[in-house]
Amino acid sequence: MKKLAIGMMSGTSLDGIDTLIVEIEGTFTQTKIKPIAYKTYPFESKLLDRIKKAFSITESSSELLCSLNFELGEAFASAAIALCKQENIQMDDVAFIASHGQTIFHIGQPKHEMVRSSLQLGEGAVIANMCQTTVVSNFRASDIAVGGQGAPLVPYADFILFRDESLNKAIHNIGGIANMTVLKKGCQLDDVFAFDSGPGNMMIDYATKKFYNQPYDTNGDIARSGKLIHKLFDELLNHPYFLEKPPKSTGREDFGDSYTENVISSYLEHESKDIIHTLTHFTAKTMIDAYENFILPKVDIDEIILCGGGAYNQFLVELIQNGLSNIQIKKLEDVGMDSSSKEALAFIILANETLHMNPSNVVQATGAKKRVILGQVNYYFKE
Repeated sequence: MKKLAIGMMSGTSLDGIDTLIVEIEGTFTQTKIKPIAYKTYPFESKLLDRIKKAFSITESSSELLCSLNFELGEAFASAAIALCKQENIQMDDVAFIASHGQTIFHIGQPKHEMVRSSLQLGEGAVIANMCQTTVVSNFRASDIAVGGQGAPLVPYADFILFRDESLNKAIHNIGGIANMTVLKKGCQLDDVFAFDSGPGNMMIDYATKKFYNQPYDTNGDIARSGKLIHKLFDELLNHPYFLEKPPKSTGREDFGDSYTENVISSYLEHESKDIIHTLTHFTAKTMIDAYENFILPKVDIDEIILCGGGAYNQFLVELIQNGLSNIQIKKLEDVGMDSSSKEALAFIILANETLHMNPSNVVQATGAKKRVILGQVNYYFKE
């Protein structure tokens, strides 16, 4: 039975709330999707500042987190309502909403006295009440509860959307953080493995905003005009995350604004374009190394499909292609899909499985001890 569903996602890059409406039917390998509308709604400046404050170890507070959870719920609900209004869709016709929320902190591995955990804000009950429909949210907690890292979760959707009988594929999302899913030809779900390769756009975007007051380096034009700062490049590659073996995940805690600022502050005598050039080379190198160290020894990859905002950075894509010259590099648009909306689509697929009581984590991706049903459900009671 065909149903209307909405997916919403705000990633580590803080571009805004990616909002997608689709028609969906079936489950697991019988899932069929028809996209209807997509739009990104930027955060209001005051809310964006509060999100950034919540990221800070020194500036955040329990009071801020408590309030922000509901503020973000309202923002996500408003985005869903706005897109439905634009498309003349009645909320009564929407079967469910999948909301990833906004990641505030992620602890993939226990650190000191802190246990493995992940915090996404954007209260599902608020969204359900404002939109008057069922909402699935807080997807990562169930996987962490059975020993997983709660990330990456997109590999399940990648398996549904991209599995192939004749090609070995990798789907590499370049958002704030970059992560890949490996799909061997003819694979079953248990064969799928995935992990975060490291930073995607996060560090590049921070430097571009700092030096040029632009949200991102369009087409990689700034980076292309610069030259490599070898000492900075080597320092970045010495980050301990790259020595960890999969399954592994990372986030703003490792490669966010404070880390980026601390690193580049020692290189301010260099031209700004050279810093951005070096950060772009670094991002490409970490992706290339992830394939050479952890994937290609196991499987010969025929093609890599890039998605996320970084897929539009032409200079970054060229660096990846040069480093993996024997592999065909494509963008999601080359296979008839939209790079920007893909993660929102992934969480629609996960929520659909949740509502059918089907597990949807991939144990080789997260390290979980077993498969579990992801997400928490808020139902709307219509009197």
